[in-house]
This record gives sequence, structure tokens and C-alpha cells, in this order.
Amino acid sequence: MRRRMKAAAALVSASMLLAACGGDAEDTETRGTDSETTAEDTEGTDDGDSTGEASGDYPDLSGQTLDVASDWSGAEQENFEEVLAFFEQETGATVTYQSLGNNVSTALGTQIEGGGAPDIALVPQPGLVDQLVESGDIVPLTDDVVSTVEENYADTWKDLSTYDDELYGVWFKAANKSTVWYNVGVYEDAGAEIPETWEDFTSALQVVSDSGVPGLAVGADVGWPLTDWFENVYLRTAGPEMYDQLAAHEIPWTDDSVIEALEVLGGLWGDDTLLLSGGAQRSFPDSVTAVFSDPPQAGTVYEGDFVAGNIAEQTDSVVGEDANFYPFPSINDSPDAVMGAGNVAIAFNDDEGTMALMSYLASPDAANIWIELGGFTSPNQNADMDLYPDDVSLAIAEQLTSAEVFRFDLSDLTPSAFGGTEGEGMWQLLIEFYQNPDDIEGTAQALEDAAVSAYGG
Repeated sequence: MRRRMKAAAALVSASMLLAACGGDAEDTETRGTDSETTAEDTEGTDDGDSTGEASGDYPDLSGQTLDVASDWSGAEQENFEEVLAFFEQETGATVTYQSLGNNVSTALGTQIEGGGAPDIALVPQPGLVDQLVESGDIVPLTDDVVSTVEENYADTWKDLSTYDDELYGVWFKAANKSTVWYNVGVYEDAGAEIPETWEDFTSALQVVSDSGVPGLAVGADVGWPLTDWFENVYLRTAGPEMYDQLAAHEIPWTDDSVIEALEVLGGLWGDDTLLLSGGAQRSFPDSVTAVFSDPPQAGTVYEGDFVAGNIAEQTDSVVGEDANFYPFPSINDSPDAVMGAGNVAIAFNDDEGTMALMSYLASPDAANIWIELGGFTSPNQNADMDLYPDDVSLAIAEQLTSAEVFRFDLSDLTPSAFGGTEGEGMWQLLIEFYQNPDDIEGTAQALEDAAVSAYGG
């Protein structure tokens, strides 16, 4: 079984992305400055506000317990538990949540093997969904859930979770992973300008470093942030068609296009004058703290729109004032491009409670709750876009919706052993490359060897 890859493999127009995100450019995306909002701030699912008015009928599930798992922890877990609390209120069901951590495929695989799979998992890897469809561990959505998805989602998102003409998933959360975050005060003090090209980017980092603050902080103790670096660079140096071919392993990782992308990354990661030292031992959250702490230890950090939530949760900096972002820079005159990701809900059984919760996750009710809490982007086109809490989200949405090229996170499209497992495949090999960025040929060969093993030859 294979996913219909039209959405991931074809150039996505601005209008399609607009529909996928649910409104005009000024009405979409996550707004990170309010991501620290707590449950106490949003109590009132029965006080008549937008998050408390159910848009549809919910069944009576009193006495039923449903288990849900995902990779979210911390503030994201708290916010999602608020989403689940509304479902509990409307149905009488009890819903328990478990965080799977970074190793989603491993943790979920262990539960499946032990006969303890959750009722629903929200996973960030379409490649893992592909494997679970093939193994028969997950079930297609019932007609009622399919109808809810068709009512609320553009074809872009339906295609990404359709296998052999059957819909298996609900894309609940989306992310723009082509944002570079910077300390406004550091850039102003250094006289650094906001870059548009890769050459401008490295020059800005040098200007910041010359001011006495290292230009860039990288958290490379785990591999997923490094895969995002590679994917953004590769999308810009190789183009969308080659990106699709590499994701499908139709070209080898020793291809000249991969070598070129590694050369670009190696030039950055190997320049000690631009980097805050200790990146190989630094976690991603710590890389954010390094940039937005007082005093700042670095001027810039790369990652997706969710960095806004990290800033709010971990530091006293205010997004939109002390912290801001710019789009990942163009390379070799590449067009505006966005690499994105998200979490898709999949079901391990088709009983009434499970499918009712899947239908709820596909509804505006569920999306609106987390939108208002912050740190969240919904691909549900009927969600209330007025609920996004700050202007930075609008700027991120404008980048997303105006991009000439959109591609889903490449590592998430590959078998999880290659693109989504700690200590293996891309994660581990790019950590090793970060530590030894001169070994371009060896890294490419190691990536190809790992890909051949994961793809089954």
C-alpha cells in the first residue's frame, strides 16, 4: 500500500496552501507569543465563548475510556489535554494521554507488539503511517469521520493520509519549518540586517559574531533539528522535483545534489567563528534559551514556528518585541519555499468511541481550542482564524501561503528507521556530520547505506 503522493509530490500553489490552512493570509498560522497561556486562562468551555460551543452532536460515551498518544510534552501536552477535556465534557468519556517522546516509532512499535496500542495516536511521520497501514495495525476511517474530514479539509491534507483510496488519518496540527528566529536587540546592537539570501545570512551571522555575541546557536544532541536544516537547504539547492525523488529514494543519497547541500551545510557548521560552541552536546530547547536568555549567548536559532512557544515557555523574551523571525534564506536564487510538517491522528480500532474522537479531532471545535491557547496551526479550513493570538502568526502564515514551493518534511516521508528514529539513519548521521562537517563524501555514502537498509533495498 502506498500513499497518494500528489500533494507532497506536486508543486503546491499559494491558493492550495491557503485553503489547506483555512483562510486568507492574515487569518492563519500559529501565534507563539501567547503559547504560555495555561488552562486557567482558557477555562470556560461552557461560558459561551468560541471554544465552548460545540458545532455538532456528540454521542453519549459515559463509562468509556479512550487512550491517546503523541509526541507532545510540556506546554503542548497541556494544551492538547485541554482539547481532550472538551470532548470528555461533551461525551462523558474519559480520555487519557501519554507522551511517546522523540522516539515515536519505537515507543509505538513496542506498545503494538505488547498488545497495548492506544486507541488513537497522533504521529508526525507519514512514513510511519505508511508502515502501519501495510502491517494492518491501523484501520481506515469510518464513513462518518470521512464526511467530517471532507467537510473541513482541503484535498492537500486528505491526500497525505489516503492509502489505496481509503482515508486513514486526520491532520490535526500543521507547522511551518522554514523560520529563522533572532534576538532583536542583538541584531540591532550589531547592526545586522535581515537576510534574504544564504550569502546575506552568513554575513549577518558574521556581523553578529563580530559584535561579541556568537551568531548562531545549534542544538545537535538529537538529530531531528539537523534533518530540518538539511531539508530546507536541499529544497533550495536541488529544487522540489529532486526533493520528491530523494524522499522516495528514487535517487541515491550519493547524488551530486545531496553533495551540494552537504557542502552548503558543512560550510556553515564548520565555521567556528559563527557558532556558539558546544552544539553537539546542546539540546534544541537549550539552543532557543541561549538566544533569548538575558544576557543572550547567541543571536540566532533555526527551527519551525513552534520556537515561539519555546521562547514563551523558557525565557522572559516577548515574541514580536525581543524575538522575531525571518524566512529561511534563498540559495542560488531559489524561489520562496516552505518545508512543513504536522501531526496526523490514526486509529487502531473502529469502535464508536474511537471514531467519535477522530471525528472531533477533524472538527473546528477541537482546532479552535488549541488555536486560542497559542503555539498551534490548524489545517482545518473551517477553524476560527480570528482566535489566533498575535501578529507574528500572521507573518508566518503569509510566508506559508505565499510560498511558490511547499514540501512536507522529507525525513517524515521516509521509513521511520531512516528518518525518524533516535540514534539511527538521518538523525544519527547528521549529528556525526555536524561534528565532522568536512566528511561530505563519507556522510553521503553512510546516508545511502542507511537508506538502502531502511527502504529494503
